[in-house]
Amino acid sequence: MGRTSEARERLLDAACDLMRGRGYGAIGVAEICERADVRKGSFYHFFDSKQTLTVEALRAAWADDGAMWREVLGADSGPFRRLKRLVEAQAEAQQRSKREVGAVRGCLYGNLTLELGNQDEVVHGCLKEIFDEQVDLVHQVLLEAHAGGDLVAERATRASARAVLAQVEGMVLFAKLDNDPALLDGLWPQIAGLLGVA
Repeated sequence: MGRTSEARERLLDAACDLMRGRGYGAIGVAEICERADVRKGSFYHFFDSKQTLTVEALRAAWADDGAMWREVLGADSGPFRRLKRLVEAQAEAQQRSKREVGAVRGCLYGNLTLELGNQDEVVHGCLKEIFDEQVDLVHQVLLEAHAGGDLVAERATRASARAVLAQVEGMVLFAKLDNDPALLDGLWPQIAGLLGVA
């Protein structure tokens, strides 16, 4: 049983890694299997299609990433300190990518959203769920800041949470475009300005 589970996990990891680096359309099942060191026939034992694998890989990636988001945003410190730490973690991920693979690879979820748009309803639906959860997590922090008297009601909205994430995703996109994670150095001051906080 352990070997079967291992093969499935290797396929999920390989799919995530390849999609982070090259996107969805540029990779195929054969390449994923080769990267995972799993026979192609075994692939179809676990997944009906590349689409099914992609959705499960995204959910697995978000299970890990989401745990980090919840840990950072649920820490025992002020709401803006927690939000700043989350923003810094996003910048650090791009700096790490540049060090390890020589390129800013961007955000897996943002990259796939831009690449696929509404072309694949199933993958699109999965990405929408992930981004909705991200917005909810940030919105909760903004509500806490408002309850503590640190943020005006007009900025403690779901729309503001979405704007925070849009700022992060947009700057990560520019960092990827220029292959320069230093573009993310001013990300927190930009978000603080967006929220109207010092």
